[in-house]
Amino acid sequence: MNNTNLKEQLLADFQQFEGKLNGQAQTPFHQVRQQAIQTFNELGFPTIKHEEWKYSNVKNLVNQGFEFNAVSSFSQEDVNQLDIPNLEGNILYFINGVYNAELSVVVSPESELQILSLADAIKQQPELVAQNINKNSDIEVNAFTALNTAFAQHGIFIHVPAGKVVEQPVILRFISDARQANVASQPRNLIVIGKRAEVQVAEAFRSLGDNQCFTNAVTEFVVAEEANVHYYKIQNESDNAYHIGTTSVYQEGKSVFTANTVTANGGFVRNNLNIKIDGEYAEANMFGLYIPNGKQHIDNHTAVDHAKPNSNSNELYKGILKDKSTGVFNGKIFVREDAQKTNAFQSCKNVLVSADATMNTKPQLEIWADDVKCSHGTTTGQLNTDALFYMQARGISKEAARSLLMLAFAQDVIDKMEIPAIKAYLEELIVGKIYNS
Repeated sequence: MNNTNLKEQLLADFQQFEGKLNGQAQTPFHQVRQQAIQTFNELGFPTIKHEEWKYSNVKNLVNQGFEFNAVSSFSQEDVNQLDIPNLEGNILYFINGVYNAELSVVVSPESELQILSLADAIKQQPELVAQNINKNSDIEVNAFTALNTAFAQHGIFIHVPAGKVVEQPVILRFISDARQANVASQPRNLIVIGKRAEVQVAEAFRSLGDNQCFTNAVTEFVVAEEANVHYYKIQNESDNAYHIGTTSVYQEGKSVFTANTVTANGGFVRNNLNIKIDGEYAEANMFGLYIPNGKQHIDNHTAVDHAKPNSNSNELYKGILKDKSTGVFNGKIFVREDAQKTNAFQSCKNVLVSADATMNTKPQLEIWADDVKCSHGTTTGQLNTDALFYMQARGISKEAARSLLMLAFAQDVIDKMEIPAIKAYLEELIVGKIYNS
């Protein structure tokens, strides 16, 4: 299978998908789907000739064959094996991209939190979905977002009404079950947060089996005035996993959005985080940590668009690269002409533990306003030799000293995690990877 054939297969699949929608084909959202498949047809899959994909070649991905609607035998027994100790909250399971209500647990009252599968939300609240979908999407330029939008049916719709504080976190657990075949999923999640509402949302991605799996996920947040959202994305997938995920955020005035993205494992990972600040006195915080080893490839692309004045953004990404792994960081900050009094700060710091590891960084800053405070920068280097010598001189072995320094380097990002059970799980996962790999 080659690039063109996969594209043609997906275009043919869309025609079959459209033919099964019946009355839904007349909904406002299906018009969005039709525009998206047309965009995908025009764009095609990106190559390394595309500037945004210069360091992330998807050739191996698009030359694979995948089942996009694979049936899984995933059961409660499997859930128990993937259990995160002491995890409490609204835990929603998605198996090969499809929401499984039977395995999921919802503990928050409906007055605090409305949860519907995306398919049900399109039927029951078509106008609300149509008003908020693609609020800050890169559908026009990102073929994978366009592809996801065209087939958008599976996923979740979450609505937090104005003034509500969701006491328990919402945890979305995406499981790719590749035990029987190569599988692909395209979950689409829409999360709408009302005025002065508060919520914690976590996405966790795992894969099972030795076959290839491909996740093309899009999660959208629409954050109203004075709302406060903490978002966490945790990736612990296999070396046979391809993951392309886009998180799009639209913020109104005085809102706060904090994102923490931790990639522990994955064969090929591309994380897009796009935030548009479209209101005064809003704040966006972005933290990231990635620890590839072997031949893993992890690419983080971020973009913050300051469209209104008096807003703040703060970004810190850190990478620890081992063996023959590859990392990519491309961070963009846009400050529009009307966005005076903007404060925007960006930093990317990387440690290459191996001489064979590679890190590609590209910080970008585009400013059209004249009364702003902005900075960006990136560093890539090795562990501090003086610190290593100091620790070894006090009886600590070289390997233990290296591991301690790597853990200390990562700790300030880990500490941003405010869900205790997930923080403990991550600490154990990261410590194990640093010490054992």
